[in-house]
Amino acid sequence: MIEGGCRCGAIRYQIEGEAAHHALCHCRDCQMGSGAPMVAWSAYLSGDFRVTRGEPATFNGTGASFRQFCSACGTPLFFVNEEALPGLVDVNSVTLDNPDAAVPQVQIQTAERRKWMADLSQMPEFERFPGE
Repeated sequence: MIEGGCRCGAIRYQIEGEAAHHALCHCRDCQMGSGAPMVAWSAYLSGDFRVTRGEPATFNGTGASFRQFCSACGTPLFFVNEEALPGLVDVNSVTLDNPDAAVPQVQIQTAERRKWMADLSQMPEFERFPGE
């Protein structure tokens, strides 16, 4: 059993079964829906997924794409597009109770990746804030 939820706990979900795939998506729709340069998604069969607490808000940005999020804390949670991904629900993998268990396998929609994302490994990095 895989479980997860939003930041404030108003929305909780459970998944039975394995991910069909796990991808980092760089599309503009994901960027705008998350406020981040990319989103990590784990896709599961719709029948293996259920919301166990609360009711997510839904936004239809384009055609058959539906994004669901917590209306209380704003956490982006799920993505459904029956035309592009029939029978699947994409779960924002950082909302899993154990987000490190869902290791991305591929990057998708790289045509829309922010140019400055290509060389992240060459940037200085700090475990916390610089100087701490």
